[in-house]
Amino acid sequence: MSNDDAWVIIPVFNETGSIARVVADLQGAFANIVCVDDGSTDGSAETITATGAHLVRHPINMGQGAALQTGLSYALARTGSRFFVTFDADGQHRVSDAAQMVDVARADHADVVLGSRFLGGHEQVPPLKRLVLRTIVALSPTARRMRLTDAHNGLRVFNRSVAETLRISMNDMAHASEIVALLARSSWTVREVPVTILYTDYSKSKGQSLLNGINIVFDLSLGHRR
Repeated sequence: MSNDDAWVIIPVFNETGSIARVVADLQGAFANIVCVDDGSTDGSAETITATGAHLVRHPINMGQGAALQTGLSYALARTGSRFFVTFDADGQHRVSDAAQMVDVARADHADVVLGSRFLGGHEQVPPLKRLVLRTIVALSPTARRMRLTDAHNGLRVFNRSVAETLRISMNDMAHASEIVALLARSSWTVREVPVTILYTDYSKSKGQSLLNGINIVFDLSLGHRR
C-alpha cells in the first residue's frame, strides 16, 4: 500500500454509531490506523478491536486534544512512520481527501497540510456554522497572519518533524487554536487544500456545539482588545 508510512489518528468518544464504518473506509487507503478511545462508555473500544485498527485507551475522558496527542505519540513510536493524519470519528471526513492531502505533503514537501471546507465552494456548510467558523478566523490574529480560511478543521496532515514537536495541551475546540498558534510561530511550510465535509444528522449531533464556538469567538475578541 502506497501509504505504508502514514498513520491515521482518530480520537474516539462514544462513537459506536460510526467508528466501524469510518475505520473500514480508511482501510481501503491506509494500512496504519490508531483509534484513541477517550474514556468511552458505549462499547466503542470493543467495536474498534473488532475492526483490527490499533487501539489505545484513556481510562477517563480527557478531551479531543489529549486524545490526538496520545495518538501522535503512539504513531511516532512505530517504525517507518513519516506522515500523520488527524481524522474525526463521526464520519464527516472523506478518505479521498485525506489520501490527497498526504500526496500533497509528499509531492510539495509541505510540512503541514490543512483541510479547508471554504476553498472551492462552501455550500456544504450549514449557514450558522459557516458564520461562526468565519468569525473565528476573522478574530484570530494567528489565522489572519497565516491567511487561513478554516482554522478549526479536524482533517490535517503533519510530517514527522512537526509531529515530534507538537505538544497539544488544550481540549475541545481550543486545541485547534493551539495548533494554529504553534504553526504561526514556526518556520514550517503550511498549505491549505479544499476538502468536503459530510454533514449528516449524526455528525452534527456529535460535533462541537455552536455555543462553544461562540465562546471561543468571545475569548478571541477579548484577547484582541487587550
